[in-house]
Amino acid sequence: MKLLSILHRWSGGFIGLLLAILGLSGTILVWKDSWISLPGARDPLVADVQALGQIAGREVAAGATRITFAGDSLGLHQLSREGGGGAYLNQHGETVATWISQWQRPELWIFDLHHHLFAGETGETVAGIGGLFGLLFVISGILLWLRSRSRWRPRLLPDKLQPGPIVSHHRDLGILVAPLLLLSFLTGTGMVFKQASAAVLSPFGKLETRAKPAEVEPFAGPAPVAAMLAEARARFPDAALRRLSAPAKPGQPWSVSMRQPFEWSANGRTRLLFDGSGKLVKVENPASNSQAAAIYEKFLPLHSAKVGGFAFKLLMTLSGLGLTVLRGLATCSFWFRKARKHRRPEVARAGLEVAAA
Repeated sequence: MKLLSILHRWSGGFIGLLLAILGLSGTILVWKDSWISLPGARDPLVADVQALGQIAGREVAAGATRITFAGDSLGLHQLSREGGGGAYLNQHGETVATWISQWQRPELWIFDLHHHLFAGETGETVAGIGGLFGLLFVISGILLWLRSRSRWRPRLLPDKLQPGPIVSHHRDLGILVAPLLLLSFLTGTGMVFKQASAAVLSPFGKLETRAKPAEVEPFAGPAPVAAMLAEARARFPDAALRRLSAPAKPGQPWSVSMRQPFEWSANGRTRLLFDGSGKLVKVENPASNSQAAAIYEKFLPLHSAKVGGFAFKLLMTLSGLGLTVLRGLATCSFWFRKARKHRRPEVARAGLEVAAA
């Protein structure tokens, strides 16, 4: 146990700040749709495919590369443009906010911080490694808690900001939020390391990790995006239109994402792929996927608290804030605590003799 305690403490000292940042940014993102206070953000959803087609056609012609349509939690359409720009539109198609860089919208740069650490795919991998360490911290912390469980008492904050009380608080709070942290770390790292998830979920079927992108013939001229949306709605009348994405490279298809009633993911896993002329080339229907894919599809909505309503949001908020407090206080205590002064016995006796004289 002593070696486990040393490893737990020293590894936490080096990676604790990263986990605290991930915990705090994730907590803020859980409530993102609630604190975006632009005009129309709280408008009820109006599922009008013709209106969506008109708005999408106009914005794609103006340079939009992706449109995420309004939903139940946020009544605004979000546009993305090349170079990091974008805009929010209300459901009448009126622009309510624009930006030319993610730094102008807090929800965008906080998202980039939490998912990519401002470093793209490299940062995403680093965050995933941090999540793996987080899993090890939770498991080792539970084992270390067992030896001192008789002294456990629930508390949200330490009695004093000193090493001893901080360590006791770390142990007491850690065991309370351990189940939630396990859920956060398992789902987060599972999404980053999809191949590892495929191996773990292999008893439930095959999980496609590197699907080959569909290829289409290049097409000159404006794409009939309104017709694409209309066909998507016709094929899945009970599904919600969630996103329209333009080809990232020549030869790639247009994509329409939908969410069927049984799907947990906020933007759905149902996809229809079209070429530039509007011809349907492929349909990806999660209803026909393996059980492993169905389990994996639930990682993101669980991690981001997009299911379970207000109560589950509160639980994941506790997970994120608990991680922030645990790792933030522990890291500060590890690096900034005062070194103990160990006096030799003969020096201590000499001091006593002087004091007695």
